[in-house]
Amino acid sequence: MINFDKFTLKNGLKVIVHKDESTPIVAFNLLYNVGARDEDENQTGFAHLFEHLMFGGSVNIPSFDEPLQKVGGTNNAFTSNDITNYYITLPKDNLETAFWLDSDRMLSLAFTEKSLEVQRSVVIEEFKQNYLNQPYGDVWLLLRPLAYQVHPYKWATIGKEVSHIENATMKDVKSFFYKHYLPNNAILTVAGNIDVEDIKQLAEKWFGNIPSGNAHKRNLPKEPKQTEAKRLKVERDVPANAIYKAYKMCSKKHADYHTTDLLSDILSLGKSSRLYVSLVKEQKLFSEINAYISGDFDEGLLTISGKLLDGISFENAEQSIIKELEIIKVDLITNNELSKVKNKIESTSQFSETSVLNKAMNLSFAELLGDANDVNLEIEHYQKVNANGIKRVANEVLNESNCSTLIYAKQTMPANN
Repeated sequence: MINFDKFTLKNGLKVIVHKDESTPIVAFNLLYNVGARDEDENQTGFAHLFEHLMFGGSVNIPSFDEPLQKVGGTNNAFTSNDITNYYITLPKDNLETAFWLDSDRMLSLAFTEKSLEVQRSVVIEEFKQNYLNQPYGDVWLLLRPLAYQVHPYKWATIGKEVSHIENATMKDVKSFFYKHYLPNNAILTVAGNIDVEDIKQLAEKWFGNIPSGNAHKRNLPKEPKQTEAKRLKVERDVPANAIYKAYKMCSKKHADYHTTDLLSDILSLGKSSRLYVSLVKEQKLFSEINAYISGDFDEGLLTISGKLLDGISFENAEQSIIKELEIIKVDLITNNELSKVKNKIESTSQFSETSVLNKAMNLSFAELLGDANDVNLEIEHYQKVNANGIKRVANEVLNESNCSTLIYAKQTMPANN
């Protein structure tokens, strides 16, 4: 059970406070309700660019990292299609440093040409290194636009193409910032051996005077139901053939979310899972195979991906996956199988709660999705899943008409002249 207090400043900043007396470290987590899905289709990668720009200094604090390091703190951030999350951990006695730093960049980020050029170069290099020049790096650049027709999940967090970041002007960047990086579009969670009254004072002192703005009203196009299989085949310079099958699934808020998550675990969590036992161990078709969900706030994907062993045809590999999926659609899974994946989820959850930073993040995410207290109901949601629910969701989701398949082939050597 994670206990917490919650209050909202007049400018709309939501603040969550969790007291944990077991640690001298305090986690300071600032979640902005903006991700890649909030970008213009012709200007993608901006949420991720801001993840970098926010460390380029603010008007009153030219270096973000330096003062933090001096007080024994560390920081980082990450962006997804749904959110951008910034976090700091530091000793309790130096907590105010975090309030000072993050409030200043929310109020007055330093929009300098130098900072923009430096971070632009960093992001472009990351795009090229991690997505264009790495084996299998462009999988999601290919799979997302294959799976999605209209929803902005059709581009990756890094962006659709390098040119969008290359061509970003200072005006474009400022416009994106003042639309999204507002106190009324953020959730601050502070966790550690702290008192709620102290946090109220610090929040009011450092964030209270930051003006709220017109929070961006999200009006995203709803992805139409997929009714026919989609396929794409590419050749790349990679060590092994690979196959990716992405099935549309429900959103994170949907009642079937936890069932779908457990379904993916039954398929591929660990060496006793169905896909591993059948396709890796027994039939020796794949060197590795995984099933996982995207965990998106809107309708997401359950993806099955595998690397084929040499000499195995794509047709054989794919039909073997489909055959395994048909079995789980027809036969009820055993109580033992279901208990195993539920226990794994529960132990993972309990282990994550030993980290004060994980608790701060999870409270923020749950609040953004509707209610911070949902962190305390997660295990309950998983425990309620039954074998009939798994079978029903498998029949709704794991159909070829609901699937986008990427065949990722090893480049064939050109014939000698």
